[in-house]
Amino acid sequence: MIRVALVDDQAMVRVGLRMILESEDDITVVAEATSGVEAARIVAEHSPDVVLMDVRMPGMDGLTATREVLAAHPGTRIVILTTFDDDEYVYEALRAGASGFLLKSVDGDALVAAVRVVAAGEALLAPEVTRRVIEQFARTSPGTVEDADPPADAVGDLSDREVEVLRLMARGLSNQEIAAELFVSATTVKTHVSHILTKLGVRDRVQAVVEAYDSGIVLPRP
Repeated sequence: MIRVALVDDQAMVRVGLRMILESEDDITVVAEATSGVEAARIVAEHSPDVVLMDVRMPGMDGLTATREVLAAHPGTRIVILTTFDDDEYVYEALRAGASGFLLKSVDGDALVAAVRVVAAGEALLAPEVTRRVIEQFARTSPGTVEDADPPADAVGDLSDREVEVLRLMARGLSNQEIAAELFVSATTVKTHVSHILTKLGVRDRVQAVVEAYDSGIVLPRP
């Protein structure tokens, strides 16, 4: 059973999320909160596997709550609930350790699938949002094109193929899509992704992509 906590200051949003999630046999909502302060408390009390966290809330916002929850409970998986207007907050939440993000307009099937993916230890990179968020707010590295040669110290121990895979991850491609792009098997891609996470010292795909932009392995498009 996947244990989920809902953090949103709008009651109707929580009601809708609960109805969708609890219609599934393998998901249960164990707690709800209306603020970031309450989020830290319910995670400590109920130990959910996944937290669906709103960004804009009174008092402590979702970004600060994400940092606090993950500092105290690093095994918790947090998915940010957002609108396109919250892009900057989302990017900072990913840097703080969130496992991904969902648009509040997501349909029920996609919501359920996302919870299962994150609970299984994967990261949620939605292509239609990933490029917009990361490319807009990761413009701290020099350069103007995505496939420029990265600094040697940024690449570290990554092989040429692993750098190639990481760049495709940064575009929001799934393992299957990367496999098709590189004409290899999905199993091979999964192995490359595992090696990338280990070498970069990060826990999931989202953190790998953020690290790639921050270090200059991948550069934002102009």
